[in-house]
Amino acid sequence: MNRRHFICSAIVAVAVGKSGAAFASQAKMTVYKDPTCGCCGAWADAIAEADIAVDVQEVSDLDGIKRKYGVPKELEGCHTAILGSYVVEGHVPLEAVEKLISDQPEIAGLAVAGMPRGSLGMGTDPNASYDVVAFKKDGSSEVYMRVRPKG
Repeated sequence: MNRRHFICSAIVAVAVGKSGAAFASQAKMTVYKDPTCGCCGAWADAIAEADIAVDVQEVSDLDGIKRKYGVPKELEGCHTAILGSYVVEGHVPLEAVEKLISDQPEIAGLAVAGMPRGSLGMGTDPNASYDVVAFKKDGSSEVYMRVRPKG
């Protein structure tokens, strides 16, 4: 690698790193949840503890929110959050949210379908096993992260 190529690569790496860091430091999430759901509040609190600004909106028509933001029916969770241009559906783990912020992939959002035991906000379970799914606006999806038992 010649010197010019090395310097250009270093500048690009720093710029990309700074844009991800800037997004993280400015991260603001709006969480839409049912007023009676406690696990959603626990999830939002955990996100806020990670220095992501959280605005919780209690709504009676959560299905309308999910449709508005294009959450696929098969990936629905018990709450819907908006982080910049991304949808974060259900009990997505903090690690996946942080990876979303740092990597800024070309997806519509992340989802954890249902309410898996041991997921963020759903208590602790050393045997927790579920997938975090990335979905796109065209309806396609793929596993973004796997959560498996530790040990």
